[in-house]
Amino acid sequence: MKNWHPDLGRSSSPLYMAIADLIEMDLRGGQLSAGDKLPTHRDLARRLAIDVTTVARGYLEAQKRGLVQSHVGRGTFVTGSTAAARGTFTVDASPDSRRAAMVDPSMNMPPEPDDPALLARMREGLSALAADLVPLLRYQSFGGAAMDKEAAALWLGRRSLTPPQERIFVAPGAHPALLAIFGMLTKPGDTVLAETITYPGMRSIAAQLRLRLVGLPVDDHGVLPDAFADACEREKPKAIYLNPTLQNPLTLTMPAARRAAIAAVAQTYRLPIVEDDAYGFIPADGPTPLAALAPQLTWYIGGLSKCIGAGLRLAYVAAPDDSRALWSFAGAMRAGNVMASPLTTALATRWIEDGTADAILGFLRTEAPARQALAASLLPAGYRADPLSFNIWLPLPQGWTRSTFGTHMRACGLGVMASDAFAVDGTPPEAVRVSLGGPVTRPQLQTALEFMAHALEGPPEMAGSFF
Repeated sequence: MKNWHPDLGRSSSPLYMAIADLIEMDLRGGQLSAGDKLPTHRDLARRLAIDVTTVARGYLEAQKRGLVQSHVGRGTFVTGSTAAARGTFTVDASPDSRRAAMVDPSMNMPPEPDDPALLARMREGLSALAADLVPLLRYQSFGGAAMDKEAAALWLGRRSLTPPQERIFVAPGAHPALLAIFGMLTKPGDTVLAETITYPGMRSIAAQLRLRLVGLPVDDHGVLPDAFADACEREKPKAIYLNPTLQNPLTLTMPAARRAAIAAVAQTYRLPIVEDDAYGFIPADGPTPLAALAPQLTWYIGGLSKCIGAGLRLAYVAAPDDSRALWSFAGAMRAGNVMASPLTTALATRWIEDGTADAILGFLRTEAPARQALAASLLPAGYRADPLSFNIWLPLPQGWTRSTFGTHMRACGLGVMASDAFAVDGTPPEAVRVSLGGPVTRPQLQTALEFMAHALEGPPEMAGSFF
């Protein structure tokens, strides 16, 4: 229905909310029906003499209410399927619907599987555990049972790592493992090195432990070896934290030659490396981990949040080849966490053993490039990205500040985080991380990126016609 021409005077809401309100009103009144195609953003903006951004935001609000659905290359269509459109409002109290809304958009999440066959396979693994559920509700041995460590070893082997079982720990997520490692390696006031733009969780851990975090400059290949060596001489650090594959948020991957140079500097100064390989399993044939180059110094953390699912809250830790380090880490983890959840550990073990985990990886290796291609087709050049990353790092054009841009994009459904969360020291750049994954579908992503692209065409004043 391309001739829909709503009367904005029928709603006292801000313009973008009024558009969603009027779609709802016209569905109730019969002026719109399920399956009707709405005007394009630009067509409706021209008819109503308002900004395109306002229309895009209105359609996003209508989509959140379940009133419309966007389809890539086809347009926006009325669904007419919600209780709201029929004039009745109910709350579905089933666990599934309530948990579906529990999303933290600030997190950099992988795209969620939508293939029916893959979802059925994932459910089958969970159902198999339910057949013998009671043992999984008991306390388990710390660090993982033998069968879970075998699965962990199989998984780590995909990254050319072959640590013996006694050096493998099953931890309740990468963040608790990082907290335990740095709590063991440092004391308050000590210095730790990291990329100058780094994972926000590392900044939180440093603050919690009262550590001094010092940023190292990077180029397109990661941390500069000379700067690393200079910092070792000058700062006398206790460890270095690195996220060398698809680094969050810059999306950089440190190539083999740079990894060898970084490992050589660490070996010269006998400096422990904490390697957060959260995204290392996404590339089918990524560079060898630092843990394989400097096994005596490196704490390796292979989290499952980015490559299988954040809700598992599971990570495989490979400790350095040092008995004293093993004992200290075991004590720190046991004191803080007791054990990883046996239920999620068993599910991860099953998925690794039956190939489901590899199927999920296969989905991510297809879906992430498709989303990055969509972003490349809509956004102006000048941002950092990798075909396999779940986010882009977007330096903002002149006129935009990171706080203004984040506020502007709040309604678009994407996780947009200002650079303040990532900057280790100095003044944060005018840049944001934009996450492309999570529960956002490709059509929703296209709508949000179109909204973003329009905003980037000019200064904030041109994109601010919301009221």
